Amino acid sequence: MEIWQRVQIKLYSTCLFFLALDSVTSGSEVENHLEMGRNFLARGQLQDALSHYHAAVEGDPENYLTYFKRGTVYLALGKAKFALLDFGKVLELKPDFKSARFQRGVVYMKQASFEEAKKDLYHVYIGNDDFSAEANELYSKLDGLAYDVDLAVYYQDQNDHQSAIQIYDRIIEHCPWAPFLRERRSQAHMKNGNIQHAIMDLRTATKLQSDDTAGYYKLSKLHYSIGQVTESLKEIRECLKLDPDHKACHAHYKIVKKIDRFLTDSLSAFNIKDYSSCIQFAKKVLDLEKQEDYVRYIANEKLCQCYQQTDELSQALKYCSDALEISQTPDLYCDRADAYIVNSMFEEAIRDFEHALHIDQEHRRANEGLKKAKKLQKQAERKDYYKILNVKRTATKQEIVKAYRKAAQQWHPDNFQGEAKKNAEKRFIEIAAAKEVLTDPEKREQFDRGIDPLDPESGRHEGHNPFQQFHQFHGSPFTFKFNFN
Repeated sequence: MEIWQRVQIKLYSTCLFFLALDSVTSGSEVENHLEMGRNFLARGQLQDALSHYHAAVEGDPENYLTYFKRGTVYLALGKAKFALLDFGKVLELKPDFKSARFQRGVVYMKQASFEEAKKDLYHVYIGNDDFSAEANELYSKLDGLAYDVDLAVYYQDQNDHQSAIQIYDRIIEHCPWAPFLRERRSQAHMKNGNIQHAIMDLRTATKLQSDDTAGYYKLSKLHYSIGQVTESLKEIRECLKLDPDHKACHAHYKIVKKIDRFLTDSLSAFNIKDYSSCIQFAKKVLDLEKQEDYVRYIANEKLCQCYQQTDELSQALKYCSDALEISQTPDLYCDRADAYIVNSMFEEAIRDFEHALHIDQEHRRANEGLKKAKKLQKQAERKDYYKILNVKRTATKQEIVKAYRKAAQQWHPDNFQGEAKKNAEKRFIEIAAAKEVLTDPEKREQFDRGIDPLDPESGRHEGHNPFQQFHQFHGSPFTFKFNFN
């Protein structure tokens, strides 16, 4: 059985022994609180037990047992600072109370206060009482732990942060309530580029200390540095709760609050397809934040996605590329690849989908996108109806019909003579085919998937002549009659 488990069992047994004394004492108000505290503690309701022990201490401030009981509850709740105060008060009132001295020694050890732990644990060990064996076992570890702390600091000063982290890991197993160890390991994690682990250690350190405005400020800055703006806002608010006039926290709060609002508004606008507002709010982020790359990454990513839904596809490519310069993710490569496809830049799209798959071979969107881009590239080598009408792949039906009318008027064979007339006839037929495919939702969807619905080799050609609606013969081989419907 681990030493901490043995200690906890003995502590619980000792506590129950003294709690049992409550039932044979007078029926005063203090004793009623002790009885209620005992009942709540037995049921594991520590906060309720604590409130009654508070009342018992206030009612009888010279009773060392009430301090001891409250101290054990503090200890169970992980509130080491208050447990130390109560155990200290017990020993002030009754210096020979070994249980309190042992528990204080344990707390000092967990806080990495090794010299103080030595004094208490040695005192218990030589007393040869119920806790002497455990006290001796813990005492024997203290010098080694103190040496490890010095060694970890040495490695950290030599910029060997990985070795320092490994030693801190070992120490913190025995000293989990030492905030300075968490802070130093957090610094080592930051030097190694592991910001998430640094955040975890720093958060624990702030919980172990009261009024740790500096800790909350560091936490907020760390979250912000990796683009976790909402989490950054939460931590900086904790700093301001402790000190509303904290200059550094207040200055950072003003920036983070604005950035968080702009990003939230941009996402909300995107979700309701208000792409103009989405762009507007994301650009405000870039205007406000000039340095933190990952905050700018989020704004660039949103601009990439929003511009893809507009006619300004060159802007989509720009912001996708700006975001990828900061961080390469499979989804973002896919976003830019989709923008390339809309711009009929299939080779570039294929390259981006392959980049995404290099990061994640199982990425479904990248696998499907790569197949689509390769189909479209082959299709474009034969015939591209969008290029024939000179419209974008996002063009509406009205835009397609308008482009068709313009192209049909320009290339009507009656406008040409001789050899030029034959070329015009060919172009006119292509224009008619493009109009048929792109104004028919089903055929357009097939074409966008890389299938030409008018290609006999595709197996989907219906055998009719799509161009009969555009011409009739009246004596001369080609006398055309318009039908722009």
